[in-house]
Amino acid sequence: MVAKSRGIPLTTLLLILFLSAIVPTSLSDQVLNSKNPRPSSSASSLGSSVAFQIKGNVYPLGYYTVSLAIGNPPKVYDLDIDTGSDLTWVQCDAPCQGCTIPRNRLYKPNGNLVKCGDPLCKAIQSAPNHHCAGPNEQCDYEVEYADQGSSLGVLLRDNIPLKFTNGSLARPILAFGCGYDQKHVGHNPSASTAGVLGLGNGKTSILSQLHSLGLIRNVVGHCLSERGGGFLFFGDQLVPQSGVVWTPLLQSSSTQHYKTGPADLFFDRKPTSVKGLQLIFDSGSSYTYFNSKAHKALVNLVTNDLRGKPLSRATEDSSLPICWRGPKPFKSLHDVTSNFKPLLLSFTKSKNSLLQLPPEAYLIVTKHGNVCLGILDGTEIGLGNTNIIGDISLQDKLVIYDNEKQQIGWASANCDRSSNS
Repeated sequence: MVAKSRGIPLTTLLLILFLSAIVPTSLSDQVLNSKNPRPSSSASSLGSSVAFQIKGNVYPLGYYTVSLAIGNPPKVYDLDIDTGSDLTWVQCDAPCQGCTIPRNRLYKPNGNLVKCGDPLCKAIQSAPNHHCAGPNEQCDYEVEYADQGSSLGVLLRDNIPLKFTNGSLARPILAFGCGYDQKHVGHNPSASTAGVLGLGNGKTSILSQLHSLGLIRNVVGHCLSERGGGFLFFGDQLVPQSGVVWTPLLQSSSTQHYKTGPADLFFDRKPTSVKGLQLIFDSGSSYTYFNSKAHKALVNLVTNDLRGKPLSRATEDSSLPICWRGPKPFKSLHDVTSNFKPLLLSFTKSKNSLLQLPPEAYLIVTKHGNVCLGILDGTEIGLGNTNIIGDISLQDKLVIYDNEKQQIGWASANCDRSSNS
């Protein structure tokens, strides 16, 4: 959800496994289930990463989540992972509108409100319509997302216990939002999560706060499985030393998004009229969005290529705007991908920086057995000329957002948490 305003080595065995297969099926199990953690109160001893198991999928859920413990004693919240926004928020235990569904996942403030004079409050209230009556007043926030969803609430701080991959434990006190007025719209269903884990590079993100405390490198990465699940990590310990395609992040004075480009679109390895796209990598968006001109060109390419193939438009399927039916319902993508050509994005300012998009990275099979195009027209939902690379195109790729080197990287990967998950 694009917000508008939306290392130290592992053991030798783990490192060899990681570099030999980018992301082996057993890696996240070993990281997430490390035993006998060593408590530590020294930030300097925590030079590793924090890893989380991911749940969810592109379809039919429409989001990926991690569980984050907050408070003392800690309470666990399932949060939508979102590299397209900064602020993390959870549903507040207060009178609310558009409350998130899990009523047993409410956060109750306890005198831990952030004041208006706090630097993080100034960062979240940078928009001209936010004003504080005085430095000792509570810090209110409002985040509006590109799909017209939003969250309104108050900023506070609390313990967020974390277990690092080197076995150390920490209980940093971090700022996040307590939301009491939520709005859910767009192609995603109403959120059944307790809130959003903002992973952007602004000052209010959990990532930036952990980095400012000296606990991690300012790096975040995720691996989303096409079959559902995957893993997320903070810090640079799980970044492979080779095999990653890197491209620089574009600097922008108005947004804190992970924006790259320009990139040209290839269809079946042949150049197209779609050139010079600037792209935002956004794990909070289920689908990929192109501006109207680029989207129309892509639809024409796909439609023309399907001529003579046993597919016809399924206008009665409202799962996504453009769907096709076959002679009989499709049970999986593997039944239909041979009818579609691979796409490729070539980043023209980066040598050999190619983002491969096989049919699995832009198609879904619906509950009706039809196949739908998962690259949507962003202009139709108010994105203007903004182009977004969403979850559907990030599946089975290790994606790394390196804020220290100002670059984003990706590599093909097996993102399953384990071979028997």
